[in-house]
Amino acid sequence: MNLDSNVKTGLIVAISIIFLFVLSLFITSAPTGVDNSARFGILTLLPPLIAIALAFITKETILSLFVGVFVGEFMVSVSDLNIISSAVNAFLAMGGQIISCMADPWNAGIVLQCLLIGGVIQLITKMGGAKALADALAKRADTPRKAQLITEFLGLCVFFDDYANSLIVGPIMRPVMDKLKVSREKLAFVVDATAAPVAGIAIISTWIGLEISLITQGFESIGMNVSGFGIFLQTIPFRFYNILILIFIVISAVTLYEFGPMKEAEKRARARKADEPVKSLEATSFDDVKPVEGIKLSVWNAIIPIAVLIIGALIAFYWSGYTTILGGEDQALIHLMKTSPLSFNGIFEALSASDASVALFQAALLASIVAIVMAVLQKILTIEEAISEWIGGMKTIVITGVILLLAWSLGGVIGDIGTADYLVGILKDTIPVFILPTLIFILGALISFATGTSYGTMSILMPLTIPLAWAVNPDMGFVIVCTSGVLTGAIFGDHCSPISDTTILSSMGTSCDHIDHVRTQIYYAIFVASISIIFGYIPAGFGIPWYISIPVAIVVDVSLGLRR
Repeated sequence: MNLDSNVKTGLIVAISIIFLFVLSLFITSAPTGVDNSARFGILTLLPPLIAIALAFITKETILSLFVGVFVGEFMVSVSDLNIISSAVNAFLAMGGQIISCMADPWNAGIVLQCLLIGGVIQLITKMGGAKALADALAKRADTPRKAQLITEFLGLCVFFDDYANSLIVGPIMRPVMDKLKVSREKLAFVVDATAAPVAGIAIISTWIGLEISLITQGFESIGMNVSGFGIFLQTIPFRFYNILILIFIVISAVTLYEFGPMKEAEKRARARKADEPVKSLEATSFDDVKPVEGIKLSVWNAIIPIAVLIIGALIAFYWSGYTTILGGEDQALIHLMKTSPLSFNGIFEALSASDASVALFQAALLASIVAIVMAVLQKILTIEEAISEWIGGMKTIVITGVILLLAWSLGGVIGDIGTADYLVGILKDTIPVFILPTLIFILGALISFATGTSYGTMSILMPLTIPLAWAVNPDMGFVIVCTSGVLTGAIFGDHCSPISDTTILSSMGTSCDHIDHVRTQIYYAIFVASISIIFGYIPAGFGIPWYISIPVAIVVDVSLGLRR
């Protein structure tokens, strides 16, 4: 047994050395003096492909991301065939990349708010609030159908941020789903499918500021001064994937129709005995946390901290944007904030200018304080015990922070080697007019899947898409459809990607094995994306209006769902 292990280790080391040598050979023979996307060519796809492939093969997310980052840094570090020197430089650069990601204010805010929300969840659980809320929901969600529909409804309620959605809805609905023998994989899918797809089309969310700014800048590049918000609103009916995935959840819940690996996961869940523990990702699971013995269960011990988190986040979003605008130089916005701060336009502009990561951290900190105070005042926990449990909840989320840092680092090194630029360069020139919206949707999906970021994909593609669409067909309706393709394709690819932060958080929030979540979800996402293309973007490329395309797509979706 020991010999076999040594042989396997030796083989892995030997293969790795050969791979790095061959990679060095290709890179050193590549032309110099050009940007990395041209220098590396198809090799720019290696880091994300290696990370994704290893994730599926080994089911070790951290190892897979680590290797992907290392390979990317190795490519940047290669200057000759001395692979030892290149490997050392790559390792050092990798450390710098991870520290740089941690030092980024946005990333730091996301990690901190995840840790704090983990602490809040543990406190709610110890106070019995989670069990009381689960029992209350279980009375209404007394069947798998109702439970899935209620999960989607809760996801729609937390419309303002995809991260908050994953971390709030998952822990609330997990015990309900477990009791009804619905698989963790299905819960993770519903949570993930109501995160970015909802936040991406919500007119008040942490996404809208970026989306509107990219749209405005894209139109400015072709000499047009438009309302970014107005264009955004016009793209909503053409956000076919976002709309159809939400409808698909309803169809799947009502018909209980499953296919692919999800069907097997649901069969295993239904066959599970009542006292049999549910398989979960133990490193990020709250399953072992139980309420303090002998306490009276109350739903308010869950509702109040969660309400503080949600309402506090909305207030923090507004205040962050309000102070940012007043400290800026846009006199029109400053005048709006001073004269009509609570008007629709005032609220919208404030939320658009907010720093979501800081706002969510502030809200999570306030919710943590409220939860600690509630536990102490009700004499459920002493102040020392409450703080200890709060910190214990944060420890549960540490593994998620590590995964997020590696995912962001992979995104950084992918940007350094030019993966997205390479994909855009090879695909953008083969464009019949009618197929351009579909091509943009697919290109956005590929970049987002490979890089694990919707925001990055939108930022890369939008400045290219609007001028390209206008040059191909100078019709505003056509440009709007293509703009929708960028926003929606980025969300679809991100939804499928195992290195996406929202996918990771959905796995963590539901205590589902991450690769099992990705493996089961991707079949559903591709199915809905196919319908979006065939009955959405291709017809839209021919000028067929959305009010014809969407009903047809829904009918097809329903008819396929009813075929059991």
